[in-house]
Amino acid sequence: MRRAARRDENEQAIVEALRAIGATVCMIGLPVDLLVGYKGETILIEIKNKNNSYGKRGLNQNQIDFLNDWRGGLFFVVNSVDEAIKFLKEIP
Repeated sequence: MRRAARRDENEQAIVEALRAIGATVCMIGLPVDLLVGYKGETILIEIKNKNNSYGKRGLNQNQIDFLNDWRGGLFFVVNSVDEAIKFLKEIP
C-alpha cells in the first residue's frame, strides 16, 4: 500500500492566504503541490520549505522534467505566504 505524500509544513498557511485573497486552490501533489485559479489565470505552484533539507534542494528531477515540458500557464516555486501572495498580486 502506498503512503500519502508528505506535505510541506508551510503549505496550509499558503493555501489559506491564497484563498483569503480570492484564489481558488486545489491541493494536487503531483506533479506540483497546488493548482490555483486567480484573475482568470491557471497557475501551478510548487511549495518548498527552506527550513528542511528536502526544501533546500529545490525542484526534484520529476518536477524539472515536468517544467521543461510544460506548455501551459504560469508556474511558481514559493517558500512563504508573502512570496505566494506577491506572485499572484503581480498578475495583471
